[in-house]
Amino acid sequence: MSARKTAKVKNSTGSKPRVRRKVYGEKQISLFLILVCLLQTVFLGGLLFVLISLKIPDISTVAHYQPRQATVIYDRHKNIVDRIFVENRTVIPLGAMSPYLPDAFVAAEDGRFYDHPGLDFISVLRAAINNIRHGAKGQGGSTITQQVAKSLLLTPEKTYIRKFKEAILAWRIDQLLGKKEILYIYLNQIYLGEGAHGVEAAAQIYFGKSAARLTLGQCALLAGLPQAPSRYSLFNHLDRAVKRQKYVLNRMAADGFVSAAAAKKAYETKIHLKRGIKRSDNANGFYLAEVKKRSRAILGVALQTAGAKIYTNLDAAMQKKAAIVVGKGVKASAARQVLKKKKAIAVPQGALVCIETGSAKIRAVTGGTSFKKSPFNRATQAKRPAGSTFKPFVFAAALHKGWTSQSPILDSPLSIKGRDGSSWKPKNYGGKYYGRTTLTNALVHSLNSASVRLMQDIGYKAVHKIARLAGLTADLPPDLSLALGATDVSLLEMTAAYTIFAGNGTFRKPSFIDKIVLADGAVIRPAQDNKSKRVLSTSVLRQMRSMLKGVVEQGTGRAVKKVRGVQGGKTGTSDDNRDAWFIGYDKKYTIGVWVGNDLNQPLGKSESGGKTAAPIWRDFF
Repeated sequence: MSARKTAKVKNSTGSKPRVRRKVYGEKQISLFLILVCLLQTVFLGGLLFVLISLKIPDISTVAHYQPRQATVIYDRHKNIVDRIFVENRTVIPLGAMSPYLPDAFVAAEDGRFYDHPGLDFISVLRAAINNIRHGAKGQGGSTITQQVAKSLLLTPEKTYIRKFKEAILAWRIDQLLGKKEILYIYLNQIYLGEGAHGVEAAAQIYFGKSAARLTLGQCALLAGLPQAPSRYSLFNHLDRAVKRQKYVLNRMAADGFVSAAAAKKAYETKIHLKRGIKRSDNANGFYLAEVKKRSRAILGVALQTAGAKIYTNLDAAMQKKAAIVVGKGVKASAARQVLKKKKAIAVPQGALVCIETGSAKIRAVTGGTSFKKSPFNRATQAKRPAGSTFKPFVFAAALHKGWTSQSPILDSPLSIKGRDGSSWKPKNYGGKYYGRTTLTNALVHSLNSASVRLMQDIGYKAVHKIARLAGLTADLPPDLSLALGATDVSLLEMTAAYTIFAGNGTFRKPSFIDKIVLADGAVIRPAQDNKSKRVLSTSVLRQMRSMLKGVVEQGTGRAVKKVRGVQGGKTGTSDDNRDAWFIGYDKKYTIGVWVGNDLNQPLGKSESGGKTAAPIWRDFF
């Protein structure tokens, strides 16, 4: 009995420790799991805190890539004549680039671009080893995607924290965008020296052509620049750039982008560089200043950030010629006065406007002898007395009133009393009078007395009407002085008004700008609604053209008589020889020339529209 009890006690005692060990084991596991969860929470929280403290930027702006772009101005032949920018960049799609260009940059900057997820760990490891070895942070091992992240979202500082941010952003960008989208952003964003952002601006600056027309060798030269644009500058260190080009071509051949033979041929091809566009202190300065002013008014924003393409009517060859002949003409005028006075005098200024008559497109505008020295545009901004260049509008009004080119008119001394009792005695230039003559002779020889009598007959309102229809906006006096050009008008306006005689009797407002293409592709055509307005009847036009032809054949405009194709024109000289004008035309162009002093001093007794302005017109043709 006692033995069984003892056994029972032992059995009972032996089972209790096993239960306790099971309870203790469950508690340890629970504590371990809680500890793991706690550590995981702390780690994730810490990681989240680090990520928040790093202030990693939002990458949505990368997906909607809209960088600052240059506004580009083109001439009539679509050659770039100016760029206005904060950052000199023109965004173009991959399809508008030479097919060699993307491959060249991939080979030079990121050979495994199409394979890695935004980060190339092999390159990063290699860069880290080199940095540790050299005790510096100079080599980054950045992929193209990392360069996009750095350029668009980060500062250029070289720190490990920034590199960490860059890596995270690059991975996220690679998840968000396709490889072609990333490459498109990179090639339009990358800085390539000489102020060029993106491959299109660089192609224009270094080679004077679009990125679409770049050769293999030129693409390799550009692809060598991102590593150190100053060190490999094509303009300053071409020898280094050529060595870098060789490396790029070898990489392209090794990666299978081009054959070894093509790479060798590209390397051996002679390099032709073409420095970028000169700033607007060149011959185009006056024209471009007017284009910019009008474009700003149309767009309502600063051109530096508009990113527009402005296609103008500028003929650069004509513009260059205009600058030359105006400079030559005013110097000749000054030299004549120096010879007479035997002392230095103020050199006058000059201006020229050339309009394509049928289209009303302005092909050239020179507003002075030097845009750099004086950007004031005397062709568009200055308003000077029109003198006898206004007379054709008086004669055209008379023809509309029933007069003819052969109608008689008296040309003799004339005295007209004013309301205040004073007398006005208009005199002919040179003091010669023709007596009873015709309208043709009166216009051919620019007879003041006959012109005033003609306006007495028809009234100033008829003249006002013709002048307004011809586009003249100047203040027109309601009296007989208008017959002698007593109105201040710009050369551009007066030249445009003459297109009614040079063309088919209609008027269209002249235009500097053909169209403006906005950054989003929208097109604005400033002259689209500029329809022709009938000013002269067929009969009046025929007679006016005949009379103006006589001016250049036997009248005051004889200086241009031998110019092949000249159809007509008219001289003008203001009081005291302060302004000299000549406006003439052939079958295609209407051209106006003005010469005078900015301070309104007389040009000299011998200076006149026929002697001073007409020779400039002749030289331009």
